[in-house]
Amino acid sequence: MTGTLAALVVAVCATTASAGASETPTEPTEGAARFAPGFVHGKVAVDGSVIHYVRGGSGPALVLLHGWPETWLMWRGVMPTLARTHTVIAMDLPGLGDSTVPAGGFDKVTTARRIHEAVTKLGFTQVEIMGHDQGVLIAYPYARDYPGEVKRIAVIESPLSGFGLENLYGLSWHFKFNMSPAPIPETIMDNDDVSTYLGMMFGFSYNRAGIDATAYYRAYADPAKRHAGYEYYRAFPADAQDNQANASKRLTVPVMAIGGQYSFGTGVADSFRQVADDVRPVVAPDAGHFVPEENPTFVADCADLFFGAANTPPSRPELAPCAP
Repeated sequence: MTGTLAALVVAVCATTASAGASETPTEPTEGAARFAPGFVHGKVAVDGSVIHYVRGGSGPALVLLHGWPETWLMWRGVMPTLARTHTVIAMDLPGLGDSTVPAGGFDKVTTARRIHEAVTKLGFTQVEIMGHDQGVLIAYPYARDYPGEVKRIAVIESPLSGFGLENLYGLSWHFKFNMSPAPIPETIMDNDDVSTYLGMMFGFSYNRAGIDATAYYRAYADPAKRHAGYEYYRAFPADAQDNQANASKRLTVPVMAIGGQYSFGTGVADSFRQVADDVRPVVAPDAGHFVPEENPTFVADCADLFFGAANTPPSRPELAPCAP
């Protein structure tokens, strides 16, 4: 993965654009969404948390799981396209966004169980899943532990704990900082530091203008939300242990592994080949780490193809790896 990491470092160093004011309408927590017609906000109670979600469209359920330091809002550019053929459900992870902070259980098995409970309470027993960053780490145990309920998954921009993620810790100091015992990061990073810290994180992009950084600064202004984010990182060692212990339960569903052209590239697929039988690598053009926001058109069209009907031909050459 050395070449991929070098490309990511180059992308970070080359990114100099600053984040401007938010251009996304401030969203409510319940009722009609503002970012696009036909979507509604809702909440569902699960063990330990109340999960906020945004839902729209009709057809098979497609669950979208965001990463850190973001919220469901990262999917806003792809949701309208996917809602033409699917019931799209973008969730705020427990403790983040407008979901309530659980007292514990930030390991990815527990988080997947909570997401599964929310999906079931919303009336779905069969789903497809697309996750980014931390959402990747949750999509995997969901698909592994509920194998009869997941038809296929797409994973964007993260290798798995125990199968490559730990090799990236030296790339950025935020890994070890976020994993530090409480209350070290909670004390060091106060409200005035949010835009500086998260702004640094959004430097791991190629098209920074596509990221509504101001919206995420607001989302992580609450110290409780920042604490929850750190807890997801602190669970990485337990996640790695669980993933390695259960690697023999290989995924048999198709896995589309997407890496940004200027970030992980095929590295996501390399990780998932160790736990899944049908892994399809895709390199998203003109994107760094935050692929769904940096190139939403490609992600929407690629996902629409991958989660669509069998034997559907790609509409343009760069979408060929996304074919179902």
